[in-house]
Amino acid sequence: MKAPQAKKIEKILETHGDRRTDNYFWLNERENPEVIKYLEEENAYEEFVMKDTEQLQEELFEEMKARYKKDDESLPYFFNEYWYIVRYEEGKEYPIFCRKFSSLDNQEEIVLDVNILAEGENYFEVGSVAVSPSNELASFSADNVGRRIYTLNFKNLKTGEILPDVIPNTTGKAVWANDNKHVFYIRKDKSLRAFQVYRHKLGTDASEDVLIFHEEDETFDVNVFKTKSLQYIFIASSSTISDEHRFIPSDNVFAEWTVIQPRIDDLEYSVEHYEDEFYIITNADDAINFKIVKTKINNCGMANWVDVIPHRAEVLLEGFEIFKDYLVLEERERGLLQIKIIDEKTQESYYLPFSDPTYTAYIGINLEFDTEVLRYGYTSLTQPSSTYEYNMKEKTTILLKQQEVLGGKFFPENYISERIWADSRDGKTKVPISLVYHKDTKKSADTPLLLYGYGSYGHTVDASFSNVRLSILDRGFIYAIAHIRGGEYLGREWYEDGKMLFKKNTFFDFIDAGKYLIKENYTSSKHLYAMGGSAGGLLVGAVVNYEPQLFNGIVAQVPFVDVVSTMLDDTIPLTTGEYDEWGNPNDKEYYYYMKDYSPYDNVEAKDYPHMLITTGLHDSQVQYWEPAKWTAKLRELKTDNNILIFKTDMSSGHGGASGRFESLKEDALEYAFLLKINDNG
Repeated sequence: MKAPQAKKIEKILETHGDRRTDNYFWLNERENPEVIKYLEEENAYEEFVMKDTEQLQEELFEEMKARYKKDDESLPYFFNEYWYIVRYEEGKEYPIFCRKFSSLDNQEEIVLDVNILAEGENYFEVGSVAVSPSNELASFSADNVGRRIYTLNFKNLKTGEILPDVIPNTTGKAVWANDNKHVFYIRKDKSLRAFQVYRHKLGTDASEDVLIFHEEDETFDVNVFKTKSLQYIFIASSSTISDEHRFIPSDNVFAEWTVIQPRIDDLEYSVEHYEDEFYIITNADDAINFKIVKTKINNCGMANWVDVIPHRAEVLLEGFEIFKDYLVLEERERGLLQIKIIDEKTQESYYLPFSDPTYTAYIGINLEFDTEVLRYGYTSLTQPSSTYEYNMKEKTTILLKQQEVLGGKFFPENYISERIWADSRDGKTKVPISLVYHKDTKKSADTPLLLYGYGSYGHTVDASFSNVRLSILDRGFIYAIAHIRGGEYLGREWYEDGKMLFKKNTFFDFIDAGKYLIKENYTSSKHLYAMGGSAGGLLVGAVVNYEPQLFNGIVAQVPFVDVVSTMLDDTIPLTTGEYDEWGNPNDKEYYYYMKDYSPYDNVEAKDYPHMLITTGLHDSQVQYWEPAKWTAKLRELKTDNNILIFKTDMSSGHGGASGRFESLKEDALEYAFLLKINDNG
């Protein structure tokens, strides 16, 4: 079967006097039958090329699925007189949200059975479920396309009746006022930006809802939430580099909204409430790695902020949790997360002990104020996700739940994890890499290694356990995460050095990490593979333009590869809010910098590695046409005979297939692709 080739229709794009020719621009016509035909031809070609792996894909899928407990359930948590649990039943794809009054021994009540709602749908996702303060009503939101546009619905939990109130085009979140009659929710604009907060009164039509707040700055979006104390409702308005918060008491929906601190460029802050004060985590006063301040509720402007936890240059403050007698901090030092406990009465402080060379630790769900018990999570590349309960007074720890790995073949001691530091090209920077492999896997030039990266938005990919990953570790692969600039692994400056006009550092760090792994004899170019999704797809797309011979193959999941055209089009979802991350190409300097690394703009007539590219037709974050155009241009220009396949999920969006196990088929395809090209190598 011959590879498809999209037809060429010349389109000249001119900016700053610079002319770019885009022969595949027409692929953005979602409703055009020729576009759908091309995507379906690519899907048929992918099936043809991968036909010899069908049995392997099925084997991988069943193997991955078999490790999961079919009737699993979440750890119960207690809130407002009820224990809440999310559980799965064997043979069903979707969760069931349940609760039990007062005691776990009491009879279960089903709040929401998503399996019933999802009947007959190709795609279905519940955005959120929120129970009213009276415990008698619940809001829930659903998306049946995969575009992350949710419809809000309401249910009477006493009668089981679905109420007639229906609110379309929301972010999926609803916050209940304490009167049990009103909820606050957020609508999206045509570019899918969360931009308006509305108040809805139960029993009325959505057309009567009251607009509370309209965020007019297109680089900001909005969120609405209730404080842990349940006493205040907040609207947070945020861009990449600036925040503004306003609040009302939860028991007075008609109150005037009070702004804590009006927005200032480069001032970030977020808020929590305790007694008559707000606790605020912020980068004010040049606290690049953040600090915690507090201020009186009735006088809360920045001039009144008082330091509680001062800024420390070597420690990134990621979050905090307030209890009646304790303050708990989530910190990151030299890349590793730590949990620090401060006794507010004695001012004694200490860290919880963690031993793996690379791991993830985080504060869990802690809804109670007046308690000595902290829930926290822990996982590493060799240790399944675990939730612990730590008594801050007694200093004792109980394991509440550990992710089960069924099948009887997984034992943590059979796997080895490491953290190494790669030399970068500048001779000064060291790039951290977390690795895991089976103890029987020998490091050598013949060892396959999959290098994963992201490196944008300050998002850090920490070392955590994966049930799915065992399928390639047990087949002799080493798995590595490159903690490159653009994430916050080594603090806020690590992020700042990988964005805007420093974005290329992200790509060069990844390349240098790959070269270091080869130099240290973990693998060779013949067996080195790269994987990244979304902005991580941009990463691997840029890297194969710079160093096409470094990798034998890449997997680019929903890749953001047409950077210049997307960032110039403010009608595309989420574009304007991205200017603080990538820069605004309407500015000449940013335009040329972006153009210099944009994967689509830099495809050339040369050899490329084996490539698997994936997308979702309804993706709201990276539009399907970016990887479609990229694939078409690669097919036209590449000079090698390596595999290039492009798969579009015609019924899903950015997150892939819905359902608990359906997405494992995507993992199985990716691993089968890697195993195929490694064997053929």
